[in-house]
Amino acid sequence: MVRVDVLVVGAGPAGSRAARCLAEQGHSVLVVEEHDRVGYPVQCAGLVSQRVLDLAKAPDVVRRSVHGATVFSPALRSISFRAPEPRAFVIDRAGLDIALADQAARAGATFETGARFDGIIDGAPDGVTAKLTRRGSGPDRVDARLVIGADGVASAVARAFRLRRPVEILPAFEAEFPESPGDPDLVEVYVGNSISPGLFGWWIPDGGGGARVGVAVNADGTPARVYYDRLVAQIGRQRGRALRSATGYLVSGIPIGPIPRRSGRRVLLVGDAASQPKPLSGGGIFTGMRAAELAAGVAHEALAANDLSPERLSRYDAAWEREFGDEFEKAQYLRRLFLKFTDAELEAILEALHDAGTTETIVAFGDIDFPTHVVRRLLRQSPSLLRLLPKAVGALWGGDERRIPDLDFVSDRVHQ
Repeated sequence: MVRVDVLVVGAGPAGSRAARCLAEQGHSVLVVEEHDRVGYPVQCAGLVSQRVLDLAKAPDVVRRSVHGATVFSPALRSISFRAPEPRAFVIDRAGLDIALADQAARAGATFETGARFDGIIDGAPDGVTAKLTRRGSGPDRVDARLVIGADGVASAVARAFRLRRPVEILPAFEAEFPESPGDPDLVEVYVGNSISPGLFGWWIPDGGGGARVGVAVNADGTPARVYYDRLVAQIGRQRGRALRSATGYLVSGIPIGPIPRRSGRRVLLVGDAASQPKPLSGGGIFTGMRAAELAAGVAHEALAANDLSPERLSRYDAAWEREFGDEFEKAQYLRRLFLKFTDAELEAILEALHDAGTTETIVAFGDIDFPTHVVRRLLRQSPSLLRLLPKAVGALWGGDERRIPDLDFVSDRVHQ
């Protein structure tokens, strides 16, 4: 039987980052990944901020930079903004996972692929025993003082330790196209209940002349593929010609919404397993990697003190709340508000943004990791935009109150 200080389940960005941080502190770390290859299958669209590149220190994974975005309303009214400097980066998503795993391995962590976490046998006084199913040879159990669950939206670690699951899981469907007629310097975002109810659709240049096109939507019983097909057809009509056949597909789920705890006795959750994607965009690479650093810091001190109690490990929850709690609370409120908008209301909001001349504000203050900052600026700049939204939006940003308001008043929204 293998014995380690830390068992990390999942070799995505959050798992490998946590493994590296703990290995650098001198802890024995085993990372198990259920797939045969780190980084495959690809799990997201791969558009990241400079913060991710700063954390990853893997410049070779960048395929191209983008300088802004065009947002399309349901009726294809659009608003664009373009910054002189890069505002986001399209990356080789599998390459990022591989680079981060290599960094962790160089720090001393051990990786095993083709090994699935299948639960725990709890009760040992100095740790837990994890059950593994391997496609190759090797022991089927691992003794660990601490388990870090970085195993995604369907986290087996969260289930094994009886930590509550995310509020929402948004189905997502994306395809890669070998060529695209769009502007390679801009991302395109499509909103509307007929194409992307629950979040949005996207067109992202891939850095090689092609594009990644996809949607993330509510789990309303309609397959995400149906909405994706509608988006592809609309882009074809918009461009005047159909997109060429896709060369690859990605199917995934995005966890949205807070969970009560990301820690428990001898366990920490990071990344999608901890429902840490951003509520307004679904992106989770930066937040997952940063959470991994926070988790590793708490884990290191807990291991050194030989105190892996829920009370000690809850310091990770507190650290997460200090760094991201306010942003996520406000973003979650805005998401709940967004879900109630009709297509006509989305059209009115985009028109208000046009009338207010908000492009410069979005360029100056837009931040894909902390999007509520620019919302505050836009609401101050545009009285017509504020009139389209519930009064509680102003209350949410106007004082120190942290509670997310109820949304029963949304039906009373003023349109005139």
